[in-house]
Amino acid sequence: MRTFTLGTFLETFWLGINNLRLHKLRSALTALGIIFGVAAVICMLSISEGASADEMRLIQLMGTQNIIVNSIKPEGSVQSSQENTRMLEYGVTREDFRLIRETIPHVKHVIPMKSIGFGVQFRDRKIAWSVFGTTPEFFETVNVEIERGRALTAEDMLDQKQVCVIGQDLARELFGYEDALGRSIYAESANGFSPYAVVGVLRAVITAGTPARGVDERNLNRESYIPFTTAEANYGDIMVRRASGSREMFKLDYSSLYVNVDDVDHVLPVSQMVERVLEHNHEAHDYEVNVPLARLKLAQKKKANQQLMLGFIAGISLLVGGIGIMNIMLATVTERTREIGVRRALGARQRHITVQFLVETVVLSTGGGLIGIVLGCVAAMTINRLANWETIVEPWTVIISFTLSALVGVFFGMYPAIQAARLDPIEALRHE
Repeated sequence: MRTFTLGTFLETFWLGINNLRLHKLRSALTALGIIFGVAAVICMLSISEGASADEMRLIQLMGTQNIIVNSIKPEGSVQSSQENTRMLEYGVTREDFRLIRETIPHVKHVIPMKSIGFGVQFRDRKIAWSVFGTTPEFFETVNVEIERGRALTAEDMLDQKQVCVIGQDLARELFGYEDALGRSIYAESANGFSPYAVVGVLRAVITAGTPARGVDERNLNRESYIPFTTAEANYGDIMVRRASGSREMFKLDYSSLYVNVDDVDHVLPVSQMVERVLEHNHEAHDYEVNVPLARLKLAQKKKANQQLMLGFIAGISLLVGGIGIMNIMLATVTERTREIGVRRALGARQRHITVQFLVETVVLSTGGGLIGIVLGCVAAMTINRLANWETIVEPWTVIISFTLSALVGVFFGMYPAIQAARLDPIEALRHE
């Protein structure tokens, strides 16, 4: 009785490989379904991973322990007594700031933001980018680093100093290759131009291939920040905007508040308390509460669903490839019926025939899987360069794709292999 030893397995293995080599074109065409299926899985999931990474990083830059309260312009307005002039009073107030800071537990910092300018100028260069008044805790709370110079300090706040910290893009646009530190820029507002000495430049904040809009989805690289006390002393709460012969006046205490919570587990309960405070103080809905942690969880769930859907769609290609392998192998069984009969007559057992045909299908599927992995990675890099989309090929994507290709070979090759092994040797020898 012939046992199935390692030598017998190797002999059967090489027999299957040699049969594939005898039909190179047919083997290559059969493997195409697996190749393109694996490449599709890797390429589609890498695109999804890159898009998700962009959103995830943007949300994380907003700070998962932060709650952002923004003032939003109401639909109605209150007309003043002057012709062609109107006053809009809305948004987050000092009372909101006090109540949130003093009555809500687990609040570490409440950081006010006041928009005071709509343009900056250095010499003859003028750019319509924003200027905000804020406190020194702002930079730590939103995880923004200083590349050169320093951040705003408590001394700047106490003395109401005319200093500013500017973003990377703003420094480059205004100063080019000159050092921005120590130079003065002019912030344009309704009150005219005010000078501010540059004491710090922010490190460039980059998300997945795009400039970061990390805080409240703004581009931090294009903004400048002055001490909050300086902003209040110089500009007050009323802003004036002129357009088409009319003048629009805004009374706005804060453009936004950043509520920093002491622990991530307290973020959602604190956000609910913040909303109740605002609902109690505001008749009109002239604010919005943005919770990055809630958005992060929603984005993670969305990412998982999207990857499952894309993986399912791409997996159909693997299914089609597996059906192609089964179809070819069933035709091969019929074509090689006499060969099977000869092998059985010479002593080969059913398991030897089964292994021979399984070797052929697994080699086709795993070889196609390896080629598909290379093709999928190349396609992902090509899309990254040509379309400027970030594509991320995760190791688990490669492992799952290769494993699926091997399983497809075993699953769809098993039936033809069993059919071949069950052929009657005498009937097989009579086959023409």
